[in-house]
Amino acid sequence: MTLKTTKLPAVALAVALMCIWAFSAVHANAAAVALTQESQAAITPAKALEMLKQGNGRFVSGKLEKRDLLAQVKQTSKGQFPFAAIVNCLDSRIPPELVFDQGIGDIFVAAVAGNFVNDDILGSLEFATKLAGSKLIVVMGHTDCGAVKGACDQAQLGLLTATLANINPAVNAVRGDYKPRTSKNDTFVQAVTKMNVDLTMQKLRDRSVVLREMIDQGKIGLVGAMYDVSTGKVTFYE
Repeated sequence: MTLKTTKLPAVALAVALMCIWAFSAVHANAAAVALTQESQAAITPAKALEMLKQGNGRFVSGKLEKRDLLAQVKQTSKGQFPFAAIVNCLDSRIPPELVFDQGIGDIFVAAVAGNFVNDDILGSLEFATKLAGSKLIVVMGHTDCGAVKGACDQAQLGLLTATLANINPAVNAVRGDYKPRTSKNDTFVQAVTKMNVDLTMQKLRDRSVVLREMIDQGKIGLVGAMYDVSTGKVTFYE
């Protein structure tokens, strides 16, 4: 009897360790595997949003998925099946793949100073969704945006002047007793930043028939977001 009682705990411990190892191996392997056409097709717009939320949660907490990026390079060499497309600012502090803890082939990114859309970006988003199968479009602004500050100050510099002009509608649309209405007023700058996200989402719907139809049919989702450069946290506007 004594012999049995001493061996059983050891056996149980070995089994538990094997289970933990197997779970960890499966979990790590799942994170390393790039999306396929089948796995992409199974993702709904709501699921895509949840995946980004969970990814940002991991980023903020410092608990990032372990990925074999070189393996994902090989897996995506014959095709890509991203589940979301991000319209992002050019700002170097906000790499969406890192901010949302995603791997190679997981998301499309269209980056331009001020995260606005024009026909070129809208055409790219039509490709990302209608042809490449992405289920969600995110228009993401961020705090302390230099492009928005430049638009608030009516900055003039070569071709950048024309770029910042795309943000002027947001500057003009912000109402309220903001004094001064310049980059020196952080509250005003953030109000313009949020308005710019809202107007960009509206322009996307108004300008692209393809995207508007897909949104109205529930085939893709469209959400706004704001990244906080001081915390790494993304707040979504659903």
